[in-house]
Amino acid sequence: MSLDTHLRVVACLWACVSAVNAADSPARIVSADVCADTYVFALADQETVAAVSWQAGQTVSSAPDWALDLPRANGESETLIALRPDLVVFGPAGAGDAARFLDRAGIAYLGLQWGEDWATVTTNLRTMGEALDKTARAEVLALELEARRDALLRRAAERNELASVFYLSVTGGAAGEGTLVDEAIRMAGGRNAAAEAGASGWLAADAEWAFHVDPDLIVTSYFVDGYATQNNTGARHSAFRRLLRGRPRIDVPASAWSCAGPALMDAAERIADALDQLEQGS
Repeated sequence: MSLDTHLRVVACLWACVSAVNAADSPARIVSADVCADTYVFALADQETVAAVSWQAGQTVSSAPDWALDLPRANGESETLIALRPDLVVFGPAGAGDAARFLDRAGIAYLGLQWGEDWATVTTNLRTMGEALDKTARAEVLALELEARRDALLRRAAERNELASVFYLSVTGGAAGEGTLVDEAIRMAGGRNAAAEAGASGWLAADAEWAFHVDPDLIVTSYFVDGYATQNNTGARHSAFRRLLRGRPRIDVPASAWSCAGPALMDAAERIADALDQLEQGS
């Protein structure tokens, strides 16, 4: 689908959004974890959000300012029921032990799908849209994101080189094939250096990676934000310092990797911007 067609569909769907009868929509929505927050903030009306996760306000959260004064929730059934929700949204871990108590109380709940690819994002958006009675709004957002993804593909096609990208967290961890980072790098039009070196999944701190890769660009995260940690191998180890020295580097906010959410597109676009600069020799 072309960008023009995307935009025409989006305009039509926005007209549908204004005509949707919201009488059956949940009036009190509670988000139980940081991943659920991401989708609630993307689709729910502000006045319907009764509580957000206990992680809201931390640097790994995408919570807007208006959400920071709201009550905080977690997976404990007593806390959730006391908030009197019409709908509780859980991340991919699901409701767990709280499910049976929510069932007894007649409270609806939703668990998001787990995945580390772009298809998971659009699936969760549409699932959340149905739960919130915001199907048209979810479709609009999904189409907007797909249009941005198409734009990344066009930008990648215009580059002469397929640059190598290596991800490094402040703890010294890396990201191989099948991770959110790998998806963002590929969406941006780059090659994941760790994946090409044989890595799969999320990798624990290992300074040996500094000798296995020779990337054109380094993506760092949690260096300037993220959870407090005493393990700063990625920032302090001499091997990683040498790897970082003299190479182009960008930092992607920690909130982009909290789960597979719409912010994954922001991360991909940030990487693509850096790859464009590399192409231009700046």
